[in-house]
Amino acid sequence: MIWPLLKKNISLLLLCSALVACASVEPAAEELEAVVDEVLAGAETEIGALVEEAPESTLLTNGAVYTVNADQPWAEAVFFRNGVIEFVGSTAEAEAYIDDGTEVIDLGGAMVMPGIIDVHAHPLEAGSEFMGTCLLDSSETNAEHYIGKLQRCAPRQKGRTDWVLGWGHSVFTLLEAERMPKLILDDAIPDQPVLIMEETSHSFWANSMALELAGITADTPNPPGGVIVKDAVTGEPTGLLFDSVGDLIIEQAWQPTDAIKRMNYSGLKWSIRYLNRHGITGVSDARTYWHRDFQDAWLQADAEGELTVRTSLGLWAYPSEDDATQLAYFKDMFRRDPHALLNIDQIKVYSDGILINSTAAMLDPYVETLGGIPSEIGLNYFTEERLTKYIAELSDVGYDFHIHAIGDRAIYESLNAIEAAQAEGARHRLTHLEVVDPADYPRFAELGVIADMQVAGDFTHPENWDENRFLIGTRANNLVPVKDLYEANATVTLSSDWDVSPLNPFIGMQNALTRAPQNLSSLDAVVEAYTINAAYAMRLEEVVGSIEVGKYADLIVLDQNIFEVDIYDISETTVDLTFLAGEVVYER
Repeated sequence: MIWPLLKKNISLLLLCSALVACASVEPAAEELEAVVDEVLAGAETEIGALVEEAPESTLLTNGAVYTVNADQPWAEAVFFRNGVIEFVGSTAEAEAYIDDGTEVIDLGGAMVMPGIIDVHAHPLEAGSEFMGTCLLDSSETNAEHYIGKLQRCAPRQKGRTDWVLGWGHSVFTLLEAERMPKLILDDAIPDQPVLIMEETSHSFWANSMALELAGITADTPNPPGGVIVKDAVTGEPTGLLFDSVGDLIIEQAWQPTDAIKRMNYSGLKWSIRYLNRHGITGVSDARTYWHRDFQDAWLQADAEGELTVRTSLGLWAYPSEDDATQLAYFKDMFRRDPHALLNIDQIKVYSDGILINSTAAMLDPYVETLGGIPSEIGLNYFTEERLTKYIAELSDVGYDFHIHAIGDRAIYESLNAIEAAQAEGARHRLTHLEVVDPADYPRFAELGVIADMQVAGDFTHPENWDENRFLIGTRANNLVPVKDLYEANATVTLSSDWDVSPLNPFIGMQNALTRAPQNLSSLDAVVEAYTINAAYAMRLEEVVGSIEVGKYADLIVLDQNIFEVDIYDISETTVDLTFLAGEVVYER
């Protein structure tokens, strides 16, 4: 049944390729890529429809089962019934559990491990096509060269919007432009509002019409966590916007119309399948923009049976939102059930920006700052005092905070806020942790704060640390100190921040072991960071995160044993099967 389906879609793919190649206009690579993605997504959907419902019971036998259970690290077989594990042990002992309703899967020695839990990813944003119509090349060094491409992509906006949206350029390309950035966009598209997100998502490029619709003028003050770059002579906004300013404008473009919500939902469903493909059975959505109704897409996926990953939503704390309104909304939205697939029990808040834009909050001044950013020590989205207020008030409701903190001052202030809020039993975590003051290493364990880091992206590799040296000098010598925090007894989780970095967790595992001097020496510790520690961060450690009797059968089968291959081959690992509560949600 599957081959005719693939044959049909391959034929369609070839036809689409021919149509693009024969088009009278210059074909864009991203157009063909979008067609390919659409065809393959359709094939995956139809193939998924052929998968039968899970049997009443399943026995995985003759395998290498890594349990992440210190009392029984390895086993040969796992038996589960109605989604719950009933036996973990030897192949010989497992035979006693087989009955007429049991599906027996002979693993032939293949490795099984708990499903991966990614506690920092952006599935809806990564999947939705709404922001990605105009895709710019970040290697382009002359902003004027974007004009033709922008003119070609402008009529093809998705979501029935008047806005021209896109992403991908480098902020340095705009900083080095001879003209004000907005004038370049005005030449390309003078009669529609344009907003282009820079490759890191921490700055934006706007034309004059977009600035006008947002009410941004020479007299507009910088909002919390943002900078409106203005001309040094005239004071008029140049069209370059750092951090939260761009978010304020996107709120106008990304209104939750029916068309955009359909696009968001379609993208989310694609992302959920992509998560399962990489062995991910649990995820924290690290930025649920509730003004844009992102939560509705997740709720719909759950209601319609499309949610095949355990999810905690991190409701976005808007830095410019009225506190009373925002806090009341959060309190009303809270929901937690460890047996449910969808929980709304985390708050995502930014303490600062990022290093490469000189907006990360630093204890000592930057060597230099970019684009007229007025502060020499970076930005605060939320001050320490305001963050303390939010944590104190919402921890009582049950929320755990997921705090973006990159610079050492942001980390110091976030730890101070958690300590001052005195939230007993909370499982707050700081994420990214690029520059950490060694004096703060022990505070993570002392305060019970989870240290969440990402090492899959090339920019986190030691050989690339020099990229930040012109901004922070020798402080660039020890970025993302995974080893130091682990040795300080912090609870460490490793996540992707997809789609800023690759989603594939096995890339992150390999890098965590090889990025000396800040590498972990134990693969066991790395796997724990992606499984049981991550389950703890989502308050799910009693039901998933390890392969133990009584827990849900959230398992993955791999094409190689990551404990036996060379550590530089771990990134080549492929997932063959992904089980969620005993049901196959992905099969290679």
